[in-house]
Amino acid sequence: MQQFMTQLQQMLSAPGSGPVNWDLARQVASSQLASAGDPAVTPYERNAVEEALRLADLWLEPTSALPSGIHSLVSWNRNEWIYKTLDVWRKLCDPVAAQMVGAMGNLVPPEARAQLGPMQSMVTTLGGALFGGQLGQALGSLAAEVLSAGDIGLPLGPAGTAALVPANIKAYGEGLELPEDEVRLYVALREAAHQRLFQHVPWLRGHVLTAVEMYASGITVNREAIEEAMGRVDPTNPESMQAMALEGIFIPEDTPAQKASLARLETALALVEGWVCHVVDSAAGERLPNVVRLGEAFRRRRAAGGPAEQTFAALVGLELRPRRLREAAALWAALTEHRGIAGRDALWGHPDLLPSGEDFADPDAFARAQLDLGDLDDFDFGKPE
Repeated sequence: MQQFMTQLQQMLSAPGSGPVNWDLARQVASSQLASAGDPAVTPYERNAVEEALRLADLWLEPTSALPSGIHSLVSWNRNEWIYKTLDVWRKLCDPVAAQMVGAMGNLVPPEARAQLGPMQSMVTTLGGALFGGQLGQALGSLAAEVLSAGDIGLPLGPAGTAALVPANIKAYGEGLELPEDEVRLYVALREAAHQRLFQHVPWLRGHVLTAVEMYASGITVNREAIEEAMGRVDPTNPESMQAMALEGIFIPEDTPAQKASLARLETALALVEGWVCHVVDSAAGERLPNVVRLGEAFRRRRAAGGPAEQTFAALVGLELRPRRLREAAALWAALTEHRGIAGRDALWGHPDLLPSGEDFADPDAFARAQLDLGDLDDFDFGKPE
């Protein structure tokens, strides 16, 4: 209790540089993992991960026109996943958090703000601390579920770094009742495929992250929900602050611009994940005895999202799961059939060449359509991002 009160005093006296207190978020996430358990990566696991990633990259060679995007092979524990991905989470969450923190400041009537003086900034600081604490809990839960750096379809980790989380892979394999080494190799295939895509399609990382930011910037704040949440906080009781739930405070703006932004985001996530699923299943082929079960399990997992992912979506008002995954995978399969691997992957040469959401309805028609790919003659898939 004393420790928390000391941290709270520090938070209020030293506001951060942005709308989220990320130091607090990291502390809360680490504390949560400490109580839940964060097994260290053993030398055996580290070696097994490196071997799986090397083999996976080798298997992907004949199924992808994009060369290897891996520069380093690493194993992360859960805390390392948080630390290594925090910069991207900051980029994704700050726009939403800024709206919530601003709305909290607006709860103070205009005529009272002048009287508050320096206290007004404390309201903003408190908002950043509350959001940081909630975000830390969500990231701590997510860290206990993710299997790799690219597991949720976004380029969260450092470019060129293929990373697996052995403790989570082991737990996931036990839930599927499948051999750990086979699950590890399938996860490695997915991670290596993500690296190929984001390393050798220079515009893709910015395209996906910008789509997330644009959608987030259009989310509005439920003022009544904030008032209700703040009304449950007892400043003398730190536990009430830690337990405060901010779910439901964001309202997706039902405007044409926001609908278009959401459509772009969902299409981008689906195209990335659909390509990964298609390429990975083609590479695994008859090599993995349980490839069909693994493929179906991962499709369900990505389509539904895990408990922590759902908590994160409720907190920031943003779902990161591809709703049209199966349609996108079918489209990439049709492109492979009609245009071959090189013709399929040539579409990543420019965002204007990619299928739109409407093209998902008739994959064969899109795959047969004659596109002018002359502009791609000089495109170098081997050029890193």
